[in-house]
Amino acid sequence: MPDLAKKYSVLLTSEARAELETIARKTSAGVAKVRRATILLMADEAHPDGGYADWEIAAEVGLCERQVVRIRQKFVKSGVQPTLTRATRSDAGIRRALDGRAEAQLVTIACSTPPEGRDHWTLQMLCDELQRLRVVKSVCCETVRQVLKKTNCGLGNPNASASPKRTDRDSSHGWKKSSTSTRKRSTNSVR
Repeated sequence: MPDLAKKYSVLLTSEARAELETIARKTSAGVAKVRRATILLMADEAHPDGGYADWEIAAEVGLCERQVVRIRQKFVKSGVQPTLTRATRSDAGIRRALDGRAEAQLVTIACSTPPEGRDHWTLQMLCDELQRLRVVKSVCCETVRQVLKKTNCGLGNPNASASPKRTDRDSSHGWKKSSTSTRKRSTNSVR
C-alpha cells in the first residue's frame, strides 16, 4: 500500500492554523469538529508542533488510522471548512412513506387474522390493505418488510403481537440454592 501521508500532506497557512487552534480549544464546538481540527493541527508538516504520523494521531484522538487518513485526504481535496463540517445526508428532507401512525396501523393489520382463505398475511397483501384503508397512497413491499422487521410480529399467527412474549417469573433459569457445599475440606478430621 502506498504511503498516503506523503501523497496527502497537510500544509496549513498561519491563518488556517490559528482558526483550527481556536476551534480545538472551544468547548462549545462539537466533538467531531474539535477532533478533526486536532487531527489537522497534528498532521501539519509546515509547523514544528505538527508532522505526526497517522498512527500517532489516531492514538491521540481515539480514532482508527484509516479515519485519520480520510480526514487528511478530505483536507487536501476540499480545504479546511468542508473537512470540519459534516456532509448532509442525501435523503435529508424526504418524507417517510410510513410515519408513526401508519406504522402502528400496519402492525395492527399484520397481527390480525388474515383474510378468508389465507393462513397468513403476505407483504403484498399488507401493501394492498394499507392502500385500501387509505392509510397511504402507495407503499412498496420493502418498506413494509423493514417496518415489520423492527417488531416481533408474526404475520397472521394466532396470538401474534408486536411485543415480545413475556416470561413468567417461574420459567426463568436463574440461580438455585443448593444445600451441599462445593468447597473441599481443607483439614482431615480425626475421630
